[in-house]
Amino acid sequence: MRVDKWLWFTRFHKTRALAGKAVAGGHVSINSVRAKPSSHVSTGDTIELVRDQLTFSLQARELPDRRGPAAEARLAYTEDEESVLRREKMLANIRADRRQMPRTAGKPDKHTRRLLRTRSGKAD
Repeated sequence: MRVDKWLWFTRFHKTRALAGKAVAGGHVSINSVRAKPSSHVSTGDTIELVRDQLTFSLQARELPDRRGPAAEARLAYTEDEESVLRREKMLANIRADRRQMPRTAGKPDKHTRRLLRTRSGKAD
């Protein structure tokens, strides 16, 4: 099965076109080799995927016949425990960074946006 189709079937990407773009962009490797959208996935292959700055390390257990429900899609792969812990740690760091950003009451107006930019170190 093509890797872009497998990523779409397993619900890592919303459309097959987005899956193809991710693969073509170098965000997917199969057995430590950079994949092309037409690369084939077979059972037992190790797939490393970067999506939204988060890394997934997966092993293909089966090749799904269709894009079914999420519970069915999860049966098609197993994820490495180390990968899960790394991703959770990265998410915690992202959340901590967001908590340190300056806050405003409601949507900032033009003046407040400029103040926020100067405080965060980004000048126009």
